[in-house]
Amino acid sequence: MNLLNDIERLVTCESPSTDLAAVARSADVTAEVGTALLREQPERIVLDGRTHLRWRLGSGPRKVLLLGHHDTVWPIGTLDRIPFEVRDGVLRGPGCFDMKTGLAMIFHAVAALDAPDGVTVLVTGDEELGSPSSRGLIETEAREHRAVLVAEGSADGGALKTERKGTSNYEVRLHGRAAHAGLEPERGVSATIEAAHQVLAVSRLTDLAVGTTVTPTVLAAGTTPNTVAAQGKFLVDVRVRNLAEQMRIDEAMRALRPVVDGAKVEVVGGPNRPPLEREMSAGLFEVAARLGAEIGVELTQAAVGGASDGNFTAGLGVPTLDGLGAVGGGAHADSEHVLVSELVPRTTLLAALVRQLLVEQICTTCNN
Repeated sequence: MNLLNDIERLVTCESPSTDLAAVARSADVTAEVGTALLREQPERIVLDGRTHLRWRLGSGPRKVLLLGHHDTVWPIGTLDRIPFEVRDGVLRGPGCFDMKTGLAMIFHAVAALDAPDGVTVLVTGDEELGSPSSRGLIETEAREHRAVLVAEGSADGGALKTERKGTSNYEVRLHGRAAHAGLEPERGVSATIEAAHQVLAVSRLTDLAVGTTVTPTVLAAGTTPNTVAAQGKFLVDVRVRNLAEQMRIDEAMRALRPVVDGAKVEVVGGPNRPPLEREMSAGLFEVAARLGAEIGVELTQAAVGGASDGNFTAGLGVPTLDGLGAVGGGAHADSEHVLVSELVPRTTLLAALVRQLLVEQICTTCNN
């Protein structure tokens, strides 16, 4: 089928987020695939060297924003180890689930519409990095639309993603004083010991009862085995279900104080993506479930810990539904895959949802 051919073209153009030339090549291929189906050339938007694509279809008011990204986490050469293939009803290849298949589905779904006036397709090139250059573009675009549909891969079992945790990232820097560890360690101020205290303090901010995780990850301190460490640092990954928790953690991180006499603590970073709270997806999921029942697609919903660009749009109060792309799994892993049998039903559902949203406005308590 043409959909499979287009997925192959996208997957076999490797596009690691950190390789600007590769992202630019991927944008060219994505533009070619999209233009062939949408019959319009996209606007190319280059920000900080990263290429993003935007199709604004029709001249009427903006109504539905379809959101995706063409960058992946896979380095150049991964195709040699994990080639694109379709076997026994399973499609494989780096980036096939996250989210090259979703892009092809967007293009085919919109192409199936008789009158896509008011539809915008935005494909960014840095989502896997946290969207540092495209966030402003995404938010500006979302404000003009009634609803945002994100074609990231589905949750387990094909569930749509109606809740995503918000994310924050911090670097905690520890400043001490160097000294010879054998001759005069008492004259030093150990950044390593201070790091140990702060790692424990940060980890205690976790509250699993409300879904908040605060996880110290990468840790480094010191220079040589016989020197009291003068400098150290560690990174912190934060996931929260609501904005209040995100703010609580941010205040607590900035309130960290040194424990070791003479040490200093510096905290940089902060919230990256706001949470996509369930009420921002509830109305859209209801419509999608109704349409799915009409075409024989039974839909479920799920809350997930990972974030996407849909977090940004939901944070603005724009109704947002995520997980509308491929059904499969293994994102960011060698087991990444897509179930071929779900491609046509899910693309048909996406087209039906866009068609309905062009005539129906979804309201939430967040933007009434």
